[in-house]
Amino acid sequence: MGLFDKLKRAFGGGQAEAKPESEEKVVTENPAPQAEVESTPAAVEPATEEKTKADQAEVNQESVETESEPEVEVAAPIPVQPAEVEEKVAPKPAKEVAANEETKRYERGLAKSRKGFGAKINALLANFRSVDEDFFEELEETLIEADVGFETAMKISDQLRDEVKFQNAKKKADVSDVIVEKLVDLYEAEGENEDNQLHFATQGPTVFLFVGVNGVGKTTTIGKLAHRYQAAGKKVLMAAADTFRAGAIEQLVEWGKRVDVEVVRKPEKSDPAAVVFEAVKKAKEEDYDLLLVDTAGRLQNKVNLMNELEKIQRVITRELPDAPHEVLLALDATTGQNALTQAKQFGEVTKVSGIVLTKLDGTARGGIVLAIRNELHLPVKLVGLGEQMDDLRDFNPEEFVYGLFKDLIAQR
Repeated sequence: MGLFDKLKRAFGGGQAEAKPESEEKVVTENPAPQAEVESTPAAVEPATEEKTKADQAEVNQESVETESEPEVEVAAPIPVQPAEVEEKVAPKPAKEVAANEETKRYERGLAKSRKGFGAKINALLANFRSVDEDFFEELEETLIEADVGFETAMKISDQLRDEVKFQNAKKKADVSDVIVEKLVDLYEAEGENEDNQLHFATQGPTVFLFVGVNGVGKTTTIGKLAHRYQAAGKKVLMAAADTFRAGAIEQLVEWGKRVDVEVVRKPEKSDPAAVVFEAVKKAKEEDYDLLLVDTAGRLQNKVNLMNELEKIQRVITRELPDAPHEVLLALDATTGQNALTQAKQFGEVTKVSGIVLTKLDGTARGGIVLAIRNELHLPVKLVGLGEQMDDLRDFNPEEFVYGLFKDLIAQR
């Protein structure tokens, strides 16, 4: 089953199922039996004075007997009931609970993107009259505004020309379905052999090298990741190799204090490669599991940055031949297409193994994930879905698709 079929199966119902007609009629068309039941006591019981007195005497006697009974006997069985109820309710498996929680995280984190993306598609369909050339031109503009990327918008438009006619889509909901289906199919096809997993050393310390311009949330990502693995029982070390930006070292040191992780540092303007050399040496000698390396992000001077990153990687590889195990590029999702430009430029500077997409919860530009996959062919490995410490999540392609498109399917 394809990803779009799963999406449609999960959310295609949209509305709650209506009650069967027969059930409704039972309530509305058969009032007679209830009327008969209510009138029976008056018709059958003779209203005699003697009968009334006898009944009253019985009631009074019952009241006396009831009042004289010990209260302990009535209360005795009550403590047994909660235990019986608890035994009947089976707890959900831990995996199912975790999966549901992850789905909710993606739904919350992509709420702005889902609303923005859906609003753009709905605005397009609001003026829908016929599937002609004007419609496809508007569709291309709409998709580009939704940050799915120019190339992706052109591909979708070309594919839709034939698909809309083939499926004979005439209703707005049908056209919306075809648009989403093509986006999801293209996204799935481009990611067929994509590796979204983080890779670790088989022995010795693992090294993650982080790159990206200033202000994208790179240092915060490092701090949160350090917390994650520290909490998982790993021995974690951080290296403050961004010696160029004022305050960068102090920022990482502050994160180290917050998550209780040691930071290797030198004074500002020191050689970044010297900082990394000391950090790798310490990681090897003291049996650290993971080393997270922060680097400078002055993309405006690509030559100096390239030389600096090449030197850092040489130092790492000389000490640990298989390292760095990941070169992660941090991108700010709120910058939309500008993030795509940064990714292309950093791709020229260093060999990026994956993307960390930060601040995804704070933007309506979640469509950038489609552009990253379809145009850059780089896997998104981590996403920021909130400000809490555990809101940095491993990227889940299916959860992303569900979180972005489900409203467009559910509102049929």
